[in-house]
Amino acid sequence: MTRQETTHAQRIPLNRDRVLRAAIALADATGIDALSMRRLAQELGVVPMALYKHVANKEELLDGMADAVVGEIDPPAVGPDWQHVVRGRILSARRVLLRHPWAARVIESRTGPTPAVLAYLDSMAGTFRGGGLSADLTHHVMHAMGSRLLGFSQELFDTAGSSGPPDPGLAARYPHIAELAATAAHDGDSTVGGGCDDQFEFEFALDLLLDGFENLRRQGWTSSSKGVRT
Repeated sequence: MTRQETTHAQRIPLNRDRVLRAAIALADATGIDALSMRRLAQELGVVPMALYKHVANKEELLDGMADAVVGEIDPPAVGPDWQHVVRGRILSARRVLLRHPWAARVIESRTGPTPAVLAYLDSMAGTFRGGGLSADLTHHVMHAMGSRLLGFSQELFDTAGSSGPPDPGLAARYPHIAELAATAAHDGDSTVGGGCDDQFEFEFALDLLLDGFENLRRQGWTSSSKGVRT
């Protein structure tokens, strides 16, 4: 930031929204690990103590950043097809997280859901209920979806750096893994969190889940009958 930019920034009153927007921009540009109260204060052209009038500490800053990012997710569409509404909202959440690659990690690191996350999850539960899913089924659906509701999922291993043919020795010992690795198409640019979770894989799993939930709804499934398969 130049001296002229710093002087101009200092004339703009500091408030919580400006602090959060600056923190998000800094995390987008440099990564979440580079974010500190001191660095943020430098970006805003203020002394670090000035930030504490608006966020009590870094954890509260991260809470606010998570809420601000979740607030960028599109509102639910209007329509009777609950699967279409849920799918669109989740893919909107995924687009948001692709804009802010650090956000999934921050959301996962919170000790509890922040207000915006709670509001989003409440809205999603309302969409399931409005689509005819029972409260019982919706409860299990929310568990099954997990972080996928917010546009990301956790892979078992980070394979983002894997490329080229598999090692012959490993391929001999683990032939099925080698076969899958040889046929998989990885797109690192579309990944949230690394691994095989590219856009196709994400939507593939999402559609499987949504279709499965709809089948359970039609069957009148309840948790009391979970041990009975027909």
